[in-house]
Amino acid sequence: MALALVLGACGRSDAPPRAAEQGSESAPVHAASKPTILFVGTSLTAGYGLADPDQAYPAVIGRRIDSLGLNYRVVNAGVSGETSAGALRSISWLMRGPVAVFVLETGANDGLRGLSVDSMRANIQAIFDTVRATHPQARLVLLGMEAPPNLGPSYTRAYHAVFPELARKNGAAFVPFLLAGVAGVDSLNQGDGIHPNATGARIVADNVWRVLRGVLDTRDRLTGSQGRANLKG
Repeated sequence: MALALVLGACGRSDAPPRAAEQGSESAPVHAASKPTILFVGTSLTAGYGLADPDQAYPAVIGRRIDSLGLNYRVVNAGVSGETSAGALRSISWLMRGPVAVFVLETGANDGLRGLSVDSMRANIQAIFDTVRATHPQARLVLLGMEAPPNLGPSYTRAYHAVFPELARKNGAAFVPFLLAGVAGVDSLNQGDGIHPNATGARIVADNVWRVLRGVLDTRDRLTGSQGRANLKG
């Protein structure tokens, strides 16, 4: 599998953090009328290179949620070129409003650039600590990534271990590899061989949904939310 290419979730951006609500041009997180599922991530989450932002995997998940009649809205705060350090710098701004479910996809660019695994671990932990401090009832979801093999087996092993370790430590639901079934498959990626195309993004959405649907089901059961739909969809 061409993981050396997979982790090029790049396209740098120095823009301030933004939170785009699926189905509208943009919306701050604090404008929520429904419980918010906030996706924080890199260009893989932002939908870099796709013809329409509605093809990004959070938007695909948002439409599935709507089709099932679930009482949630999806907000996409993906930023192209974001590292775990950048996500940490943005998190306080993003936590200004209510968040029911927090989905974190970060580290792809750390791996691409060969940045310190220990720093990445600390950044992800600090992000979760901030979410817990500001939104103690929020459910956490961590999306796993893999490091490019050209950085050597020691780095690859250390990088890989961070994600399940932090998921366990923080009680986060865990997707072992965001790009499972997509990475290295030419027909599912854009011409750069890095970012999923629209078809690939739908598979990525399926990878996330298999875990997220259980999180929503559990949250609704514990909060007594009404009107839950069949989560097999």
